Amino acid sequence: MNERMRTLHEAGVSIWLDDLSRERLTSGNLAGLIRDYSVVGVTTNPTIFAAAIGHGNAYDEQLAELRGQGVGIAEALTQLTTTDVRNACDLFAETYRATEGKDGRVSIEVEPDIAHDTPATISRARELRDRVDRDELLVKIPATKEGLPAITASIAAGISINVTLIFSVERYREVVDAYLTGLEQAAAAGRDLSRIRSVASLFVSRVDVEIDKRLDAIGGEALSLKGKAGLANAQLTYAAYEELFGSERFAALKAKGAHEQRPLWASTGVKSHDYPDTLYVSNLVAPNTVNTMPEKTLLAYADHGEIGEPVIGKGIEAAATMKTLDLAGIDLSDVFVTLENEGVEKFEKSWNELVQTVTKALA
Repeated sequence: MNERMRTLHEAGVSIWLDDLSRERLTSGNLAGLIRDYSVVGVTTNPTIFAAAIGHGNAYDEQLAELRGQGVGIAEALTQLTTTDVRNACDLFAETYRATEGKDGRVSIEVEPDIAHDTPATISRARELRDRVDRDELLVKIPATKEGLPAITASIAAGISINVTLIFSVERYREVVDAYLTGLEQAAAAGRDLSRIRSVASLFVSRVDVEIDKRLDAIGGEALSLKGKAGLANAQLTYAAYEELFGSERFAALKAKGAHEQRPLWASTGVKSHDYPDTLYVSNLVAPNTVNTMPEKTLLAYADHGEIGEPVIGKGIEAAATMKTLDLAGIDLSDVFVTLENEGVEKFEKSWNELVQTVTKALA
């Protein structure tokens, strides 16, 4: 077991891999990461599946079977992706049991073209839960305005959810409210709250990419603020997490068996060569969190990562950093709207590429 990864895990960070493919599963690569690098979960998204299915020949056999069955493109995509997720769930079954469902989780995302369609998202979340048919599953729902009621409805139905594409603390608070409302509805319906799990995925590096670009345009003293927003935003989010899950509202649900919705740090691969390659791992260490890493980032931390600045107790300092960015001319509200829209658009583009790839394979 890699010592650095073990220390990170012992500090309260669940290490999830931000990638999944048929090749990882069949080659033993993922099993090796579980064994040697403390990996206790996996996340996927449309971009990851587009890269996995669009390259190599690991899916050729199943594609040939689907072609022979004459299935349509939508059904083919569902079978291809849920097969990988189901097999990954089975691989994490022991972790799931050992952690009583806290880890050993595998995420699959609803299609990005329904990110602004509440009824369709609710329906698809239930369908994916039923198609994968594994307790280890988390269904990913984007934190758009239309996604919030879908989160509530899914949690109320007993579906464990990974809320994705969160960029601002304000939206994070709305996500927590949607989760707690769902738990309250589930409790009223007599559901076992102890079986419902959720994480809230805050995207980190993308915040720095967008704000750094705007700081470059401003120039001068503003340049000294580059690379500070992503971590400050995460620190504020963790402070909000401590507040919201320390509330009387959650205490009442916890007494009925409910679990906290853990903060998950997503987009933790560094996008700029100006920053250390482990920046968003080393400085986001806090109890009861998840860090989902690309393999490159995971291996970099395993090689030379060290635990850096603490996240706990940084709320006031982080708020001051965000205020300074505002005074420097950064329209934070516009930044977060831009990032959410771009996030959905990027996943839509990847999904459309995947549709084209599979369409050609089925032809």
